[in-house]
Amino acid sequence: MRKANDKSLKEAIEQMLNVYKIKRRFDETAIVTLWPDLVGKSVANRTKELFIRDKKLFLRIESSVIKHELVMMREQIIQKINEFAKTELVADIIFL
Repeated sequence: MRKANDKSLKEAIEQMLNVYKIKRRFDETAIVTLWPDLVGKSVANRTKELFIRDKKLFLRIESSVIKHELVMMREQIIQKINEFAKTELVADIIFL
């Protein structure tokens, strides 16, 4: 039985990430790791560069066809990422 001030491991880790102000960096790293799950393996395999800086997702895609497809899906990708992070982690996507 849990006491009133007991926390789950998940809650304790989230609190620690927030206290040390590293939650955003942790979430950004998670997005890079989960990129194949977010957009599919075929797109992920053609992603040559991927990083987040200042609420912008920077992508370098080797296929112009897939790049065009991602441009058209920009809002859905941003929404998926932010839903995963439960915060506004990405506000825009920049194609390199």
